[in-house]
Amino acid sequence: MAAGYERDGYGGYEDSYDERPDDAHPPDYVPDYVKSFVGYLYRSIREKNVYEVHQMYESSFSKLSERFFSKSHWPSAELVAPYVDNDHVFCLLYKEMYYRHVYAKLNVTFQERLESWDNYCNLFTVILHGNVNMQLPNQWLWDMVDEFIYQFQAFCQYRTKLKNKTEQELSWLKQYDEQVWNVYGVANFLQALIDKSEILQVLEEEKDGAVTAFSANDGYDYEGGSNVLKVLGYFSIIGLARVHCLLGDYHTALKRLAHIDLTQHGVYSSVIGCHITAAYYYGFSNMMMLRYIDAIKTFNQVLVYISKTRQYHQKSSQFEWILKKNEQMYALLAICLWFCPQWHLVESENARSDSQRNETVTHQLKEKRGEKLSKMHKNDEAAFDECFSYACPKFISPSLPDLSDTSGNYSQEAYRLQLKLFLSEVRQQQLLNKIRNYVKLYTTISIAKLASLVEVDEATLRMALMTYKHKTHYIDDDGSVASTADVEFYIDEDVVHIAEPKVTKRFSEIFVRHILKFDELVGDLERVALE
Repeated sequence: MAAGYERDGYGGYEDSYDERPDDAHPPDYVPDYVKSFVGYLYRSIREKNVYEVHQMYESSFSKLSERFFSKSHWPSAELVAPYVDNDHVFCLLYKEMYYRHVYAKLNVTFQERLESWDNYCNLFTVILHGNVNMQLPNQWLWDMVDEFIYQFQAFCQYRTKLKNKTEQELSWLKQYDEQVWNVYGVANFLQALIDKSEILQVLEEEKDGAVTAFSANDGYDYEGGSNVLKVLGYFSIIGLARVHCLLGDYHTALKRLAHIDLTQHGVYSSVIGCHITAAYYYGFSNMMMLRYIDAIKTFNQVLVYISKTRQYHQKSSQFEWILKKNEQMYALLAICLWFCPQWHLVESENARSDSQRNETVTHQLKEKRGEKLSKMHKNDEAAFDECFSYACPKFISPSLPDLSDTSGNYSQEAYRLQLKLFLSEVRQQQLLNKIRNYVKLYTTISIAKLASLVEVDEATLRMALMTYKHKTHYIDDDGSVASTADVEFYIDEDVVHIAEPKVTKRFSEIFVRHILKFDELVGDLERVALE
């Protein structure tokens, strides 16, 4: 029976298939269900029916891939072209999905890496210089940027593993070094999308208080125009920040993300993958730049968001990735709280019931990373190493390794460099944490007495106190000096004067907590009365 799409009662699609797996057909065969899929997707794009495009892209493509192409390729774009009027732009979009499926399910060949790069170049060139008059779902547009960077990252990892490379592969790597998946090419495309879309001007207008249709409509154009270039430019800001973070350039990564206010609802929050990615790289970059308060606030915010929305994404193909990022950010939050133990910045436990309290960030952090936190406070370097290794991005090297030495594996070089820098910071902070713990016990203490408590000489202590001042202050986005210290002090001759900052109480939380408690008591009384 030929495959088809039948409307169900909810406006979606109910698949009716009776076909053999794809590997049972000749290579040039296009099954009926593929013809139906590409034909309907093509018509939906032409009609700018974003809802149907989203259903076909997010649901139907995944179902077909799992059922018929779990171990094989989809039909090539050349084979499906006759069923979509040989539309050039649609074939580029189809190829984008095709190669993403290859990367997700199959072993990628060198030729496929080249072809996918060429397809992204052609697709982005059409969007930048053509007249693309269509509306695509934000999810698909984000996935384009996300997959583009992922494949770049995968290629950088691939070319550093020289041990089992054939002579042909080594020759290809040398030949295509400056042509395929080059860091400049990737960054230039992302920057070109940002510039051409003029998205930075739109975001600046919004910062100045202007109401724009872009954010109000989540990037969609409801006046018959196209959202593709504008939204791709917006997502490219986050993508470019990610690239800089993968290269270890955290300062530039933060400058890129400064254009998007992650504390407010925006187009980024319309796609959960984009939301989590932006928060993860922003938080990680802040951590590596010693801006621990900003990192803690960011991780706390997104962890609360994931906790509240997790149930809605259980059937999503991204659910496992969401859970992994959730665990990684708990590990990073634990690290940040060791460097900057300001626990009041983490979500307070003001939930209505015990079950809800168990879902708070504070409770989950202690449950998931309590043992690691305990080891960190005992200066166990292995605990820091393990948390960082588990939670950090897969760093990349922008240059091709020495191809004459094929005995080594260079894929870990970039990671080891970042780990070395991180552990160096940990070692510097270990003495500072010890000093902090003693200083918090006093209002005044002599240099000599404090030196004897922390078991160092006075000269070393004075240097450590100055280091503490340096490490707990940074220049914020406004250019002013901000502090991450939970205890402030100054030195007058040979005496350290301490003034522990008081945390401003948020009285609204106290009222809310008591209101919730009162409601809970009323509910208990009503149940007793009914019994």
